Amino acid sequence: MATRASNRPYQIVIFGATGFTGQYVVEELARVADGEDYRGQPLRWAIAGRSQKKLEQVLSSAAEKLGKPHLKSIDIVICDINDDDSLADMCKKASVVLDCVGPYRFYGEAVVRACVENKTHFVDISGEAQYLESMHLKYNDQAADNGVYIVGSCGFDSIPADLGILFTRNSMQGTMTAVESYLSLKSGPEGFGLHEGTWQSAIQVFGDHGNLKNLRKKMALKPLPVVGKKLNRRNTVFYSDKVQKYAFPFGSDAAVVKRTQRYLYEDLQETPVQYAAYGIVGGIKTIFKFMIAGLFFLLLTKCRWGRKLLIKHPKFFSFGFFSKEGPTQRQMAETSFSMTFFGEGYSQGLDTQQGKPNVKICTQVSGPEPGYNATSILMVQAGITILKEPESLPKNGGVYTPGAAFSKTKLIDRLNKSGVRFTVLSKTDA
Repeated sequence: MATRASNRPYQIVIFGATGFTGQYVVEELARVADGEDYRGQPLRWAIAGRSQKKLEQVLSSAAEKLGKPHLKSIDIVICDINDDDSLADMCKKASVVLDCVGPYRFYGEAVVRACVENKTHFVDISGEAQYLESMHLKYNDQAADNGVYIVGSCGFDSIPADLGILFTRNSMQGTMTAVESYLSLKSGPEGFGLHEGTWQSAIQVFGDHGNLKNLRKKMALKPLPVVGKKLNRRNTVFYSDKVQKYAFPFGSDAAVVKRTQRYLYEDLQETPVQYAAYGIVGGIKTIFKFMIAGLFFLLLTKCRWGRKLLIKHPKFFSFGFFSKEGPTQRQMAETSFSMTFFGEGYSQGLDTQQGKPNVKICTQVSGPEPGYNATSILMVQAGITILKEPESLPKNGGVYTPGAAFSKTKLIDRLNKSGVRFTVLSKTDA
């Protein structure tokens, strides 16, 4: 892998750099690249997309915003998602491709295939379970044969959840068997906002639920063993004594975490951890909005015309959380997230199949605006970790979750230095 990286023109290429998220990834990599090197040489990177003019505008904007005039001279690779030859050409020039072109259900596989065939590592920020799991089914063996790491879900909220659990487990004295996470968002007077691209991905996830069920039947995976006390997972809005606020089931990250735990159990013989993910809501008014929006969302995603309606009017059906314009700079500056983990387990030597858990721990992952600022940090650091820590990745290439790919790396340390912080809040040892 080191030889491949040194022989190619670029260590990292950002594909889809002109998209809403892609522009933030460009800015983040520009910040990081000045302080990084590869084998004693400056990090070589480029951006890719269909339009030379738009890509030049992205570089010009980043140069002005960051006060780095040299960014205007960063190389550009012209590449079209509908042109397999251009995808192959891009992959041959890169060691790692950061793919920002979504929804991945429609546009992800072509890039994955090109990366696998041309022995190029791949990172995306998808939260689309059907796409992620189908990529594993289709390309895991070929990626392993070619020594390629295909790592999906390297954005928010999958990395905070997946690596947050590993951080919590590794910080506990004993065997952790279950954990709950609670996501909280803080914002200013204007609230927080998200771009319609994220909204469209969520619509496709729910609209494709039937195909996901069929895919999982085809994979025929055995259930993971339940170690220790069985976790009580909530399916509706409830009041949590742990955070003393109302909460609701939240996030696609639970599916990602489950895949990680399967890898850790089956490949590394580590104790699987049960997991439940929740989001914190405010008062009764906010709960009412979530319930109404959720009801419309679930009903309309079941049919084609309903999905078209949701896509056409994101702001209306999401009560302003999603829009075609995306969040304002002020909204992004005033927004932050925290994900708090409550883990429980058993002290060393105690039988995990008898008695109650006697060890508890509380940790937190926190950072800036999650949808684009934190996601850019997470994606860029994931790509750099693949590039710089090949010896700490799984022994064989393949299609991995973040937790599976990075469990033995220093990615958490890198994130702590980049503004996404992992901290222990409290411990109760036996």
